This record gives sequence, C-alpha cells and structure tokens, in this order.
Amino acid sequence: MHDPSPSFPANDSAVPRRLDARDAPAVAALERRCFTLPWTEEQFRQAFEHAAFAVSGIHEGGELVAYLSVYHTPDELEILNIAVRADRRRRGHGANLLRRALREAEKSGIRKAVLEVRPSNAPARGLYEKLGFALAGRRRGYYPDTGEDALIYVRSAPDA
Repeated sequence: MHDPSPSFPANDSAVPRRLDARDAPAVAALERRCFTLPWTEEQFRQAFEHAAFAVSGIHEGGELVAYLSVYHTPDELEILNIAVRADRRRRGHGANLLRRALREAEKSGIRKAVLEVRPSNAPARGLYEKLGFALAGRRRGYYPDTGEDALIYVRSAPDA
C-alpha cells in the first residue's frame, strides 16, 4: 500500500528530488498555475506508470514550487515542461532542475536532449541557450491555444 504523503520531506530544501505518482496532485496544481494548456492530474498519474517518464521537483515550505518533467529513451532526453511558481522565479530553480536532468542523462549515456518552447518565452529560451541548447527547427502553429509556433532546441553532450 502506498503512503499517501508526498515523496518529498516536509523540511525546506532547494535540492531537486525525484517525484512519483503520489505527487501527481501537486504537480498538476503547479502545472495549472503555470501553463495555459496544463496536463491533468490523471495524465500525470498515467505518465508516472511509464519507466520513460520522470519528474524532479523542488519544494519550499512543504509545497512544490518547481518541477521538470522528461521522457527519455536510451539515446535521447526530451524535456517536456519546466514549471516554476511565479513568485519563486528568477531564483535558479529552473536552471537547477535542468542541469540536474542533463547531468543524470549524461551519466546514463544519453548524449542528446531536445525540447520545444514558444518563441515568446524569452526567459526560457535564454536559460536553454545558456545551458548549451541551440535552435534546430520550428513547428508551425504548434500551440493550439494561440497558434504560436514551437521552436525546437537541441543540446548534445560536450563529449558527443
């Protein structure tokens, strides 16, 4: 039987922790605060059932304030979402989560990371470029809420 409490401890810490299906309500709640097309709690629960899906999160005061979700294959890491609560942005949480995901991927032999981002999301694009991602393409009309394109960014591991 699963313990219904979240997988992160109650004490404050900016150290990213691996989340699991017990955290689906908190991840979905943060997702709703940050995105116009959020995943539902049920979508997160279903995703957590797959070994290729992973979420890391940062909590403060016992509350999830940032998370990063990914899918991975043996040779590629796809960054799905990075969400940071609006009042906790510009504190390095997104960079911390992304660096950790890239480091873990490289340790497991994954040498390529990809992601999609709205052209209008300048802060995210700046972070990705700072961490070695390069613009590789565009998906026209990708986001159904606005019709905005998606920019495709790719990063190869330094020794790849």
